[in-house]
Amino acid sequence: MVVKIACIAVFALITIGIGIYCGKKVKGTGDFVLGGRNVGAWFSAFAYGTSYFSAVVFVGYAGTFGWRFGISAFWIGIANALLGSLMAWVVLGRRTRVMTKHLDSATMPDFFEKRYNSKALKLAASLIIFAFLIPYSASIYKGLSGIFEMAFNIRFEYCIIAMAVLTAIYVVIGGYKAAALNDFVQGIIMLVGIVLVVWNVLANKGGFTAAIGALSEHTPEAGAAGSGIKGVFVSMFGPDPWALLGVMILTSLGTWGLPQMVHKFYSIKDEKAIKQGTIISTLFALVVAGGSYFIGGFGRLYVEKSASGTPVTGYDGVVPTMLSNSLSDLMIGLIVVLVLSASMSTLSSLVISSSSTITLDLIKGFFWKNMSEKKQVLIMRILCAFFIVLSIVMALQPGNLISNLMAISWGALAGAFLAPFMYGLFSKKITKSAVWVSFVVGIGIVSVNHFTGTLEGTSAGALSMLVTLVLVPIVSLITPKLQKEHVDHCFACYEEKVETTAKKSLSEG
Repeated sequence: MVVKIACIAVFALITIGIGIYCGKKVKGTGDFVLGGRNVGAWFSAFAYGTSYFSAVVFVGYAGTFGWRFGISAFWIGIANALLGSLMAWVVLGRRTRVMTKHLDSATMPDFFEKRYNSKALKLAASLIIFAFLIPYSASIYKGLSGIFEMAFNIRFEYCIIAMAVLTAIYVVIGGYKAAALNDFVQGIIMLVGIVLVVWNVLANKGGFTAAIGALSEHTPEAGAAGSGIKGVFVSMFGPDPWALLGVMILTSLGTWGLPQMVHKFYSIKDEKAIKQGTIISTLFALVVAGGSYFIGGFGRLYVEKSASGTPVTGYDGVVPTMLSNSLSDLMIGLIVVLVLSASMSTLSSLVISSSSTITLDLIKGFFWKNMSEKKQVLIMRILCAFFIVLSIVMALQPGNLISNLMAISWGALAGAFLAPFMYGLFSKKITKSAVWVSFVVGIGIVSVNHFTGTLEGTSAGALSMLVTLVLVPIVSLITPKLQKEHVDHCFACYEEKVETTAKKSLSEG
């Protein structure tokens, strides 16, 4: 217990110290929200990766989908690396940085207003973000509580409150720069920690070959996909390939439309940082996400099945049980810091996205237009604390699985925002009406499914994204176009000519 507490204490001191150090450099909203648009490749890439993967992935998703799909859950990690990181940076990174700076946009709702010339879109997007980032934040707190209960035998309510206080301290004081610097430190902890976890989980079962052999003896419960098929949990695509594909789409393509993820492209320093960040974030995702889902696939070797075929610990208890049965006290202390690192980095990103949206897009945009820079930062700090409190309240409600909370949040946000944001960066033909359709349909599919239970949460989220990706260009063909002068102004940034050295560009001669 002394070792575990020592690990947490050192981590907390470093985190708070970074918050205080960066807080001294916050002079206005640009510093608090975007880090002055001067964040380098390593910090940007780690900020993207650590915001991507939290206790939701390491505890909730790894436990749930590892149990359901076996080691084929590893495909989710590969998709996260290639589609959720590599392709997101390649497709969105540069264009997002260029156009948002040109439009002087600091948030996604602000982008929708300036790109589509509509204050109503800005208001709607602000409210959507605030409403649907709360369940995501709540899911992270629930994931943290499971690990802390395992490590310290402390009631999860106290764990949630303690983590919220620590997150609030460094985010409220230091803003985005504190979050980015902490993300870098936390990202290194995550990389080292996940490698050690994979090694120990397999070694505890006699190594990789022995663990695979033991897992091949398990069969899915009656009524589940692939039930009765021996060895299906060690097959390439597992017992339910279509459900696996739905999770891959939701957790990978979904990042393209999440405001807290896209926000990382707003603040990146320059062209070179974008290219370097693409490689760094992809490798980071492959190790962290791939390792998390891989160990989740061996959950059946550590947790017994209930009469209904579900884990006796509940899905959210699979990974904590695996760790408590396979790791030493020192390793558990390190893993607690790993999960804490992953979760706090994501929480800080969510808190900043939500507070900046409400302050800049809602309060300043509609009610207090001449608000001073000092007051904007103050209100954002207050809203950071308020957002954390709301998330805690939701996390303390009984009965919500981590994976369910995250699926609702990711599905609604990405379903609403992905298509109009991505197409808006590339095409002059997207209309205001098409954006409204995306908002309504994206949220509608996820919300209706939540009450009817027709599809699994992850499948509904994936469906909402795919449907809006098809609908937005179709609706744009049959609805009134934006004024040509306005659209040309938005896209003028891509035509701007700048001088460069010969080694950067071929001459015309």
